[in-house]
Amino acid sequence: MAGGKETPRQKMIGLMYLVLTALLALNVTKTVLDKFVFINRSLERSVTDGVAKNSGTIERVKSAVEESGSRPADKAVLTKAQDVRNQTAAVLKELDQLKEEIIVLTGGRDEEGNFVEIADEDKLATLMLKQKRGEELQKRLNEYTAYLSKAVDINFEPLALDAKDSKEFKDNPNQKRKSFSELNFANTPMAAGLATISQLQTEVVNIESQALEALARKVGAADLKFDKIIAMVRPESKVVAAGTKYSAEMFIAASSSGVTPTMKRDGQAIPVDASGMGKVEFTATAGDYNKEGNAIKSYTAAITMKMPGGNDTTFTQKVEYIVAKPVIQVQSQSVQALYYNCANELNVQVPALGSVYDPSFTATNATTIKGPQRGLVTIVPSSAADVKLNVLNSGNLIGSETFKVRPIPKPEIKVLNGSAEINAKQGENIARLRTLNVKAVAEEGFRQFLPKDSRYKVSEWTITLARGSRPVMPPINATSESVNVASFASVAKPGDRIVVEIKKVQRMNFRGNIENVGIKDAFVNIPLN
Repeated sequence: MAGGKETPRQKMIGLMYLVLTALLALNVTKTVLDKFVFINRSLERSVTDGVAKNSGTIERVKSAVEESGSRPADKAVLTKAQDVRNQTAAVLKELDQLKEEIIVLTGGRDEEGNFVEIADEDKLATLMLKQKRGEELQKRLNEYTAYLSKAVDINFEPLALDAKDSKEFKDNPNQKRKSFSELNFANTPMAAGLATISQLQTEVVNIESQALEALARKVGAADLKFDKIIAMVRPESKVVAAGTKYSAEMFIAASSSGVTPTMKRDGQAIPVDASGMGKVEFTATAGDYNKEGNAIKSYTAAITMKMPGGNDTTFTQKVEYIVAKPVIQVQSQSVQALYYNCANELNVQVPALGSVYDPSFTATNATTIKGPQRGLVTIVPSSAADVKLNVLNSGNLIGSETFKVRPIPKPEIKVLNGSAEINAKQGENIARLRTLNVKAVAEEGFRQFLPKDSRYKVSEWTITLARGSRPVMPPINATSESVNVASFASVAKPGDRIVVEIKKVQRMNFRGNIENVGIKDAFVNIPLN
């Protein structure tokens, strides 16, 4: 509900009502029903106390009007306050009559004044649902809140809501389709029904209290009476290094309860509480930082209030503040440079922001992929130029970091005789030559840093048995990384050589996409002996 804070007692009553609502659907015992009777009595006492308090507010308004000379504007406020009290009294009386009707309908009271049928559900449901008294109650309560909102210019939410409009029940699959009447009076014992109506009475008294307090503040609004005085201390800085002086100005600040000023920051209105205090709150944005990492910024504070004579006067002040550049910490296996077209995973943290740090990222010459945890981001450079990573928090730029982009290192081609790497200097024995395997092996540092981007495969290669400058037999064209060359053994002679030519190497990146790798002059000569 909008407008005003609840007292501890009101919060307790609200909690009791939530317990009451939660128990309505249960097959409650006599002991629990007795508790509903207790809750109802407590709520009724709260209503009585609230009515007395609000009546006292009317008397306070009346005294203030008389002390101010019964001016027409103040008398009009008193008249409106009395009308609010009368309207509230009428609503409370109707709710009392409804409760008494329920009591009589369910057997009345015994000789000791106790309710006879506190567990009865049928008669309550018949009255409130079938005879539509619940709909009448909902309409009456919401007409009252609408009247009150218009009378004092405060937006009071309706008191009687259907489940779909209630924040407590709108997401509950078992409740969200229920009407106000079904939600509060279907399958409900008589004792719980009474407590429900009493709770609604406390809500009526509560919003009446807020309305009357708002009207009370309007009495003497044309007068400037500084009746609220507080001590203020304005330090030059809340942060002081050891060994340096702490400096602050101490002064008295005064305000008037009869005047509600309007306050703005850079032309935008800010909230002002009942005590006349405004709250300036905004997210500091990055600026032109100096060599110390500070940006000097300012805003214009404006307070407008009605002065004696009825004229509005605005007081303004330029307020300077300093935005300190947050330290951006980047953690990864290598932050000096990023690999082109690869998933470079970074952990970007800004310790100064603490729990409010919830970053988003943009980049130039790269795409960004937000990670599963706060601060984790994957950078995929789209060009060989530098990459500028922008760190934002709640849409506000915190700072930027620039990284160099390095090309992907070429893989090393290795040829193996079976599982052992061939000896290109001393050569291979013809009789032992059966199967050649070829591998494209990623550079060690690149493989450790980006294992998902360093998966290589030789997809095309040629094996030729050569004698001098001529081939001995037609070459073998291969598309797999393993080739049987046993046919060479029958024609090969010592001094011959096998020439391996790599024609195509491919890389699978982190997305699972295949791309060709440029390999030039990839020849391997294997002497035979």
